[in-house]
Amino acid sequence: MNQNKLFNLTRIRLALSYAMVMGLILSLCGFGVYKAVSHAHWVTLDQEVESVAGTLHDSIELKLKQPGRLETVIQELLPNICVVGDRCIQEESNPKRHTLSAINQGYYYVRFFDNSGRLIAIAGSYPEGLSSVLNKKLWQTLKDSQGKSYHQISFVLHTQDNRDWGYIQVGRSLEDFNSYLDAVKLILALGLPLAMALVAVASWWLAGLAMQPIYQSYRQIQQFTADAAHELRTPLAATQATVESAILMPQLDEAEVRDILQTLQRQNLRLITLVSDLLLLARLDKQPTLRHECCLNEIVSDLIEEFAAMAYSAKVTLTSSIRVHEPINIVSNCDQLYRLISNLIVNAIQYTPAGGKVIVILDRSDNYAVIRVQDTGIGIAQQEIPRIFDRFYRVNSDRSRSSGGSGLGLAIAFAIVQANQGNFNVQSELGKGSTFTVQLPFDVAPLNRIRSQFKLLIGNG
Repeated sequence: MNQNKLFNLTRIRLALSYAMVMGLILSLCGFGVYKAVSHAHWVTLDQEVESVAGTLHDSIELKLKQPGRLETVIQELLPNICVVGDRCIQEESNPKRHTLSAINQGYYYVRFFDNSGRLIAIAGSYPEGLSSVLNKKLWQTLKDSQGKSYHQISFVLHTQDNRDWGYIQVGRSLEDFNSYLDAVKLILALGLPLAMALVAVASWWLAGLAMQPIYQSYRQIQQFTADAAHELRTPLAATQATVESAILMPQLDEAEVRDILQTLQRQNLRLITLVSDLLLLARLDKQPTLRHECCLNEIVSDLIEEFAAMAYSAKVTLTSSIRVHEPINIVSNCDQLYRLISNLIVNAIQYTPAGGKVIVILDRSDNYAVIRVQDTGIGIAQQEIPRIFDRFYRVNSDRSRSSGGSGLGLAIAFAIVQANQGNFNVQSELGKGSTFTVQLPFDVAPLNRIRSQFKLLIGNG
């Protein structure tokens, strides 16, 4: 229960951390998008105002004769122009629109100043309360009495004979521009919480995926610890019971003493075998082993001879088939190869009923030595095959325990194959038998050889 709570807390922390990071990234991206959109529209706005003002400036300059004086003909360009402090030259718009009709569309205004900075005339949609003091800066952003913003550009005007006439300022309302940016901000403001909600859900899911291998490893360690404790407890309990019964006996004759000692020896041997297997697995997981050239023909022949008595007592026929004439040599740890093949043979004999057959086949391909151990045993269900290499796992628990197996044989075999960069394949059918196929490369990768030699040099040093 505490472990589940710990994993849940860890998952929550991972999800929160991921959500916070993604929230920060999304916020920065949203800010960047807003700034990019704003900048693009400012550039477009500047180009628009500059184009309108430039065209108007060039058209008006051709008609100016005296500095500070507006010619009547200018009303053709600006039909609604008004002279400040005097009267409007023409208040009604000309029905014939000029190419500068943008001035009459409600967004633009025009101001004329003389050389002394006095406001002479205005045109277009002139805002109320705008400062009438001349500011000669090229670009300005102004506000009227109602707080509305305007973007303005200023140019110097000259007469036809190139004398300084004064200044022209063309401004544009930013109301539509600001409305667009406000809409963008609203979309980003509403979109960010929605995105964060999706990120939170994704974070929880991804945290669960990230925690799954860790949780599975933890469960495997828990299971391994429980299985190891159980396997160790069985011979220890038997030993303790034997010792206690011996202590309670008032007198022991020589035969009884010998029986007790033999019982203790069997249980002690079982403990030694189990501990040795666990140490072998630990070494295979952590460090490379010293490798030599090993002859698989000799190993298979020796093992067939060694397990002949075991097969005979189980009423199982044990044979070998070496399908190549020349010796098959690979670079590996010979003791581990001996253990690998012996575990497969023992496993096949234990799970083959009386009258069955076990055959060990030695062959080769272009790059691999191939070892097959076939039996006519009870077989393995397909759903069990992925788990048969787990430590302490038994397909048939009762049968394996009665035969003395600890459930580490195939785990050790698989670990040895992995240490040799080989391949392990299992084919089985219930009631018909199994075939364990091992492919071992003739030589390991150069990197592993270098590591082994380097480790040997360090040990010698």
